[in-house]
Amino acid sequence: MTDIEIVRNARKEGRKTASDYIEGCFTDFCELSGDRYFGDDRAVIGGIAFLSDIPVTVIGIEKGKDTQGRIEHNFGSARPEGYRKALRLMKQAEKFHRPVICLVDTAGAFPDVESEERGQGRAIADNLYEMSTLQTPILSIVIGEGGSGGALALSHADRIWMLEDAYFSVVSPESCSNILWKTTDKADVAARALGLSADKLYSLGIIDKICTNKEMDKFSAEIYTQVKELMDIRTDRLIDERYTKFRSIGY
Repeated sequence: MTDIEIVRNARKEGRKTASDYIEGCFTDFCELSGDRYFGDDRAVIGGIAFLSDIPVTVIGIEKGKDTQGRIEHNFGSARPEGYRKALRLMKQAEKFHRPVICLVDTAGAFPDVESEERGQGRAIADNLYEMSTLQTPILSIVIGEGGSGGALALSHADRIWMLEDAYFSVVSPESCSNILWKTTDKADVAARALGLSADKLYSLGIIDKICTNKEMDKFSAEIYTQVKELMDIRTDRLIDERYTKFRSIGY
């Protein structure tokens, strides 16, 4: 597939969402709601679950499957309270030594006036800051769209995985085209220039694995193996390696 085809496929109707992966890869999921500041954002779903015999915290950006579901989940575009809820669950996971697994699928954070008034940029920045030194393993998986800071707020992880037909980018190709050429007609050119495909990002060392297995039980087993590996790393070394991973990008 071309880069723009990958982007369109990541948005395809009927594609598995975060709730499908939670249901297929984990057991005994108990959803937790609210950010303890403002309210509950349904664009972000998260809680406690078991990954085989390992208790974990799972956080996913949910788009919804039909019209009603997409409206309920705001098409996967989170407001500040969504990111604050995610951070609350991560800090809880740190307290109880549970690994954190993030499922990323968003075109970007919601850019309305109310979100800005409630501190959208600060909420995303707080996640990046806190995740950088979170004292528990973090695995982030881009399962569809990985758009802008809205995706990055759940991607400051020890390991970043991507599905082979997902994308991860600082901006959507349409927005990039509009910024540079004042039209969306060159989205395909922008997509190529952005280097947003899993293959390109893997070659640059930004992501750590390209996931090709769509069978839930086998995918769950791969996640389990990775989480066990991360749990075997001493906490101080884990944080040092996380710091080095992100500082080395671009060099």
